[in-house]
This record gives sequence, structure tokens and C-alpha cells, in this order.
Amino acid sequence: MSLKGVELQIAIPKTMDVGKMAEQHQHNVIQHQLNAQEALKKETLKKQLTVNDTEPTEKLGKDERNSSGNKQHSNNKQARQKQDEIKEATHPFKGHFIDFSG
Repeated sequence: MSLKGVELQIAIPKTMDVGKMAEQHQHNVIQHQLNAQEALKKETLKKQLTVNDTEPTEKLGKDERNSSGNKQHSNNKQARQKQDEIKEATHPFKGHFIDFSG
């Protein structure tokens, strides 16, 4: 494929324009990446400096602690019994079928 003189007069300036456009596009891509990186840095710094809110706790008096301690002891026994019952229960179909299609 040979090019004539007239065709070269048109082709060479167009390659210069295309080269400039490609360089501008590359510069824009790099600039967008830098902006995104800076935004991410700011966001992580902000998250590091902010304190997570905690739910306020109620303060108990001495009498309330003693009475609630006895209740908690009995509640713990009941909770353990319920957990033991749940562990003993078996599921009706889980673990009884193996699917070999695949």
C-alpha cells in the first residue's frame, strides 16, 4: 500500500492531532485516579478520627445489683438448658441427602 504525496499532506497532520488527543486522554485518566486516591485518603482519615457512638448504660445501685445477680443466676441455668435442648434436636432433612449431579 503506497501513499501519494497528496495523501501524506492530509495524513501527517491528522496523526499529530490524534497523538495530542491520546496524550490529553491519558492525562485526564491519571488526574481522575489521583483525585480518587485523595478522596479515599480523606475518607479513611475521617473514619479513623471519628469515634463510634456507644449506647448509654444504666447504672445500678448496690441493692439492685444483688437482686439482679440472683435473677441472672437462675436465668443462666434456664438458658443453658434451652441451649442443650437445641443442640440435641436434629434437622429432619439436612445432612441426609447428597447431590451428585453437578
